[in-house]
Amino acid sequence: MLGVGLCGLALLLSALSLVVARSGSCATAFRFETKVRAETLLKEWLSPEQRGCYERFRYFDVVGSDTGTRYRIHHGTQTNIEELSHTGHHVCKWCFVPEGDLVAGDVMLAQKIALETNERGALSVAHRSFVSMGHRPHQTIS
Repeated sequence: MLGVGLCGLALLLSALSLVVARSGSCATAFRFETKVRAETLLKEWLSPEQRGCYERFRYFDVVGSDTGTRYRIHHGTQTNIEELSHTGHHVCKWCFVPEGDLVAGDVMLAQKIALETNERGALSVAHRSFVSMGHRPHQTIS
C-alpha cells in the first residue's frame, strides 16, 4: 500500500479534475482518450489480484485502512462501492466522489486511495444506502 496523505490525495484529485474545453467531434475523441488514460492509470495502481478481478468482473476489492472492512468498488462513478461482511455478503452501498467531471477510472482510483489511506474520512462524507444489489456471486480476493 502506498501511504498517501491528505495533501497528496488532494493533489492527485486536483490533477485528475483538470478539464480541457473541447468542441464538436474533438470533444468525443478527447473524452474517449480521457477514459482510456484513466483506465490505464487505475490498472497501474491495482495489485495483480485486483487487476485480474477488475478485468474479469469490472470490480475489485479494497480493505479499509481504519477498520479492515472489505469494500468492492464496481466500475462506475456513483453509488458504486459495496461494503462486504466478513463472509463476503453485501452489507450496504456507499457513494462518495471527488469534485469535477471525472471519468469512471479516475473516480474509482480516488475511491480506492481514500478507502485504503483514510477510510473514516472518506466514509464521513459518503452517502450510505441499503439498496439491494440483487443476487451476485462474490469473488474473494486474498
